[in-house]
Amino acid sequence: MELDALSLMTVAMVNLVTISLTLPLIMGRSLTPAARSAQRALLLLTFGWSALVASEYLVSSYVLSVLSMAGLSAGLVLLHRALTGWLGPRPGALAIQVLAIAMPLGYAFSFAHYPVRVGWSNFLLAAMLVLLGRATLVAHRNAGRHWRLLLLGCFAIMAVLTGARGVLGAFFTSAYPTFLAPNPVNIAAAVAVNMAVVLGTVALLVAWRDEADDRLRTMANTDSLTGLPNRRGFMERADALFANAQRYHQPLAVLMLDLDHFKQINDSYGHDRGDEALRLFARLLRETRRTGDLAGRLGGEEFCVVLPSSQRHTASGFDQRLRARLQQRSEEELGFALSYSAGVAAMTDGDATLAGLLARADAALYEAKHGGRGQMLMGDSGAGHTVV
Repeated sequence: MELDALSLMTVAMVNLVTISLTLPLIMGRSLTPAARSAQRALLLLTFGWSALVASEYLVSSYVLSVLSMAGLSAGLVLLHRALTGWLGPRPGALAIQVLAIAMPLGYAFSFAHYPVRVGWSNFLLAAMLVLLGRATLVAHRNAGRHWRLLLLGCFAIMAVLTGARGVLGAFFTSAYPTFLAPNPVNIAAAVAVNMAVVLGTVALLVAWRDEADDRLRTMANTDSLTGLPNRRGFMERADALFANAQRYHQPLAVLMLDLDHFKQINDSYGHDRGDEALRLFARLLRETRRTGDLAGRLGGEEFCVVLPSSQRHTASGFDQRLRARLQQRSEEELGFALSYSAGVAAMTDGDATLAGLLARADAALYEAKHGGRGQMLMGDSGAGHTVV
């Protein structure tokens, strides 16, 4: 069976139209910016490819051809934006935008000169595909490896064949006189487009699924009211910090914190104001902690902070800064004073588990609550002693 460029490119167009129209039905309306960028990228690529195929049948195809180049360029930019949303900041973000603007402009100005416009458009499209392939290489987040490699393969093959078409159009025009020319390179590119459409869509769907799974994991480990890790999420990360401190013989301190008279706050000011107090306290914990410190809400009005590479005096300094901020901000933002009690424990050579360390801090917190509140007590192997 002999393959012709027109049939292959028409099939690619039908595939793109079908996928771009059905994908929103599959993914629904509640999408992240990355998933929405991927959807819009497919729509623009569908428009660009369809306009390019249709332009071959028009006597005057200038406007449609230029629009097709603009659609393809914009679609590739949105694909890069989707990768940025899924993988974190990507290299080449500015470069691909510059290329996306330059490509259709150069194509429009050189339209009357076939070798120039074909070489220009294909070389710049190939460069954008290279940038997209590069964007899949390193993940700053826990992104899946297989879908990134699948996309990398699609971008790499398309970049090579698109560049080859640019060489043919610019320097061997007789071998590639039209977009539908039956040149072996053009046939291979048309086959590759069909493969890239299918495999690329599969990769994007897997990326979207991974993102959804990650969001579910984050929701399961995050306190919805304060945005801090909940008990489950906190304990997972705290265990890792404790194990790391043990392995490298580094100091570590934990603070157990409990808001004072919180039930009275709810009774006097209402539960909405109580929620505001919890959110304020969580926000101040985030502002006070250092990079690498871990803060979480264990439940109710009880919070915990893990301070890696920290001794008791570091925990005392953290407590002093937090109290100063809370004293000022609670009056300003809540209209009433908010205070807390705290218990602190520092890791020793005898601590085999995080649970034992937390138990000492919790015992010190208990003494602080029953010894007048509004203070921090330090827990040793047994009873605590007053530090602040």
